[in-house]
Amino acid sequence: MTNHPMVPTRAFFTKGVGVHKNKLQSFELALREAGIEKQNLVYVSSIYPPNCKLVTIDEGVKELHAGQITFCVMARNQTNEKGRLVGSSVGLAIPADKEHYGYISEHHSFGEEEKELGDFAEDLASTMLATTLGVDFDPEIGYDERREVYLMSGKIIDSISAPVSATGSSNMWTTTVSAVVFIF
Repeated sequence: MTNHPMVPTRAFFTKGVGVHKNKLQSFELALREAGIEKQNLVYVSSIYPPNCKLVTIDEGVKELHAGQITFCVMARNQTNEKGRLVGSSVGLAIPADKEHYGYISEHHSFGEEEKELGDFAEDLASTMLATTLGVDFDPEIGYDERREVYLMSGKIIDSISAPVSATGSSNMWTTTVSAVVFIF
């Protein structure tokens, strides 16, 4: 395996919820719960690098330093409506061939439970990966059926997500964040 500049070698999933009367501070609290509030976050798009290893959040956070420029794929959502269900999820589709790149998707919505958020994010990532790998599938069938086709193709090994949802409070901002954080 050759190391290339600016290609992450490891990554981890994280998520958090923050509630505060100020919108920005609710975001800060969500980042704090996710363990990435001390980083200067740079949002990147959807490619999971070849040969990138998933590590636990504990392993990943130990590698980060305060003030560090940290690349991540993040889904974020906020509400200040009492009783409104708010949520975010990133999803990752991992190719069977570790030399091939995978896909990360971001999904955020209102009114969806965590399972729905996670399934949708995984479906997005898996569908993007399947189309680049030439997996033949019917886009009209449901996600559970498509997932079986993806896995049976032998070209996609797994999909993972980190969904998070919360219900808005009166006179408060509620923020959800879900992210894949990269480590070099």
